[in-house]
Amino acid sequence: MKGKIIQSAIAGIGFSMALVGCGAIEKENMISETADNTKEVVELRLWATEEDEALIDDLIEGFKEEHSDEAIINVTFEAQGEDGCKYRILTNVNETPDVFTFADDQLTALAAAGVLRPIANQESVKTNNLEGAVNAVTINEQLYAYPLTADNGYFMYYNSDYFTEADVQSLDKMLEIAQKHNKKISMDWTSGWYLYSFFGNTGLTLGLSEDGITNYCTWNEATGAIKGADIVEVMYRIGKSPAFVSTQGTDFIKGIQEGNIIATISGIWDANIISEAWGDAYAATKLPTYTCQGQQIQMASFAGYKMVGVNSYSENVEWAEKLAEYLTNEASQTKRFEQRGQGPSNINAAASEEVNNSIANSALIKQSEFSSLQRVGENYWAPATAYGTALASGNLNGLNYQQLIDQTVEGITMQLVEDR
Repeated sequence: MKGKIIQSAIAGIGFSMALVGCGAIEKENMISETADNTKEVVELRLWATEEDEALIDDLIEGFKEEHSDEAIINVTFEAQGEDGCKYRILTNVNETPDVFTFADDQLTALAAAGVLRPIANQESVKTNNLEGAVNAVTINEQLYAYPLTADNGYFMYYNSDYFTEADVQSLDKMLEIAQKHNKKISMDWTSGWYLYSFFGNTGLTLGLSEDGITNYCTWNEATGAIKGADIVEVMYRIGKSPAFVSTQGTDFIKGIQEGNIIATISGIWDANIISEAWGDAYAATKLPTYTCQGQQIQMASFAGYKMVGVNSYSENVEWAEKLAEYLTNEASQTKRFEQRGQGPSNINAAASEEVNNSIANSALIKQSEFSSLQRVGENYWAPATAYGTALASGNLNGLNYQQLIDQTVEGITMQLVEDR
């Protein structure tokens, strides 16, 4: 009997402990729910290019996890190309997301519109990123965006079955070899982006005026060691070569795949398809030199950068800053290179073995010594296209070299007509 009483007592104690245990669990859950309910809920909108969606989704999850103890973060991804970001924002500033990626040539307009403000952690960004990328986000010594990539430039791809490393130092030599094999070298002369390469290292200047809208340009200079008409003559000669072809957009890809084009000027975005076409003969390097007035002129390039902006009118601007900083840190840029092949602006990420083993990235780095930021107004593009198209076709419409470049510069520097 005594044993039964003891067993009953033990059972009672066990039941009581179970109740206490359940109460403890319920209390813990209540505390957890209360803690979650007191967390700040952060809603952010993010614009990035559609091709980046999988990468961005991955990075967003990492960002949310990193700050899970601080807030409940919801980030809405919306597809928007970097090249058209400025136009969409300035058309309707009220629809601007909290964070957005864009190309560096839009920085000035977005800052002038008040959409961008000087970023937080400026010294950290300066220390951790390549000098060119830092310069690209800087206006009057203030940084207005976070550097994202340093790969929006161009260089020379070539087929090493035809060219040696010594051959590709000279455009004249490359054209000679291509002609000998009845092959071609391609470049897009309908684009002012690429045409700059013939003028950039000549002492002839092009840039954005202080008003941030119009251009200054001395490409038609008629005095000096290298004159504007001299460049026109060089390009006219190259355009007439049976070994040269001006191609628009991605038209050159077919020529490469069919074996007709054995060298081309383009950027990292075409690396995979060119590599597949040429296989073991795939190679790339800086742009070559060309001969002008007895001199070897190193071809220049526009250097382009992608960056992440924070909407200064964001209701969660501090969290938007944190997201922008996370998307552009060393780990995120390394992941971007691994998944998208885009060259990092972060110094440590750019110095990695993987990046340096990339043939295209290595070529871009070599060309960076001879590159300049693209800072031109809208009036540059149409006259440059007309100029390049005329030279590519060999039809100067009855104009001599000086007249053609005079006409081009007049269009580039034209004042915008004010609205009445």
